[in-house]
Amino acid sequence: MDVRGTVAAGFEPVRDAFVRNFEQRGERGAAVAVYRDGHKVIDLWAGTRDVDGAEPWAVDTVQIVRSAGKGIAAAVPLLLHQRGQVDLDAPVGTYWPEFKTAGKERVLVRHLLSHRAGLPALDCPLTPSEAADGNSGAQAVAAQRPQWEPGTDHGYHAQTYSWLVGELVRRVTGRTIGRWIAEEIARPLGLDFWFGLPDDETHRVGRIGPVEPPADGSGTLRLRPKRSVTEAYGDPQSLTRRAFGAIDPLPDENDPGYRAAELPASNGISTARALARCYAAMIGPVDGHRLFAPATLTLARTEESAGPDRVLVVNTRFGLGYMLHGPAAPLLAPGSFGHPGRGGSLGFADPESGIALGYVTNGLQKGVTADPRAQALVRAVRSAL
Repeated sequence: MDVRGTVAAGFEPVRDAFVRNFEQRGERGAAVAVYRDGHKVIDLWAGTRDVDGAEPWAVDTVQIVRSAGKGIAAAVPLLLHQRGQVDLDAPVGTYWPEFKTAGKERVLVRHLLSHRAGLPALDCPLTPSEAADGNSGAQAVAAQRPQWEPGTDHGYHAQTYSWLVGELVRRVTGRTIGRWIAEEIARPLGLDFWFGLPDDETHRVGRIGPVEPPADGSGTLRLRPKRSVTEAYGDPQSLTRRAFGAIDPLPDENDPGYRAAELPASNGISTARALARCYAAMIGPVDGHRLFAPATLTLARTEESAGPDRVLVVNTRFGLGYMLHGPAAPLLAPGSFGHPGRGGSLGFADPESGIALGYVTNGLQKGVTADPRAQALVRAVRSAL
């Protein structure tokens, strides 16, 4: 395996785990980056740029990271709160008057970030073109009646998170969330990260696609999903299927039009080092730039939702915008926070150890959380500390 990049002394176990992902866990093309105390200690890439191709993954290859982008999107309302522009305990309708309908008058900003708004699904799913047009999604969630009393329970807002958080940001700032991130986060930190891929960056994006893990399960922890989980994903009428099916039919994630859209729930495009560097800046200075003040960092990783998730049908834990360490999202340590992407990608930070990790892949394996390749890398980082 031709692995390229750099590894600081002491972190060689992560390189070894990265290689084993290709040899034992069905990896096709991927990259991993790790920062410690604001300094890059791992930056590796290998395999092919396209899941179905032969061109090598390059130093500047980027990929769609699906829900791993939610963690970058969540930073925006938290930073707006930090700057005094958003009150997390204000009704969403304070900033977005059209939202105050159909029983949503008491939905708070913090409910959007902690998946407690009761709006994971749409009665009338959007087409891919509607989902991407910048208007239809916001109109749909503003008209939607909640599935439960907002604030009383939680369920993962897999797709509707795009329009809930995106429209809140637009109403407060006058800018789309993709533009805000580009100007306020990506540019100062030098990140290759986008919601809404610019035309002049399209040549860098690899093709993603499904891959099967090794049939013999070699090198992979094989867990049989609970019957309730299997049934939820198999039932077209379940809240699980409806939440993930808020865009119907499913969009072609390799389509240039989809990549150009701004869908912060699902189509962030990034390098591994951009995810890692952004999370590093959430917990401390990176080349003189720091995103979160200590109080904001506390908000990100203080538990807001915990227990049975109405959508994922497993126990989940969320802070404000971030998954917290637990069985559904095994991160580095109890104080870690971040977000996985369905199929594999992962970004997170652990303030106590100073670690921030980003992992991106073009081979999407089954599963929403706890991807075996990402978990192998997390375990290797833990062993190196």
